[in-house]
Amino acid sequence: QVHLVESGGGSVQAGGSLRLSCAFSGYISSRICMAWFRQAPGKEREGVASIYSFGLSRYYAASAKGRFTISQDNATNTVSLQMNTLKPEDTAMYHCAALDGVTLSTCTKLAANEFPYWGPGTQVTVSS
Repeated sequence: QVHLVESGGGSVQAGGSLRLSCAFSGYISSRICMAWFRQAPGKEREGVASIYSFGLSRYYAASAKGRFTISQDNATNTVSLQMNTLKPEDTAMYHCAALDGVTLSTCTKLAANEFPYWGPGTQVTVSS
C-alpha cells in the first residue's frame, strides 16, 4: 500500500510558475513509477509526466515538455513537479499517482487506469 498526498497548488497568472510536491509513504520497489496526472472540469484525466526507478528515466507528455520538470527526492520521499511558463489551459486538479513493479515502458505510457495509488489532488488555476 502506498499513500500519497499532494501540496503546492494555487492560483497564478499566465507565464508564472508553481512547484507541486507529492509526499509518499509505504513500501516501494526499485521498479516504481511515480507520475503526475491532471483533470480539468469536463475533461478526461491526462498524464503529465512520469519518473521511473527513482529518477532512472523521465517521461513528459507533449503538453508538458519543455515547461515542466519532474523529480524525485528519495531522502524525503517526495516527488515534485516544477511547472514554468504556465498557461490558462494548465488549469486543472493535479494528482500524484504510483505504480509499482513495472517496466520503464509501462511507466512512459502514462495510462491512468493502470495506477492503483492516487493522492487526493491539488488545484492549479492559471489566469490570463
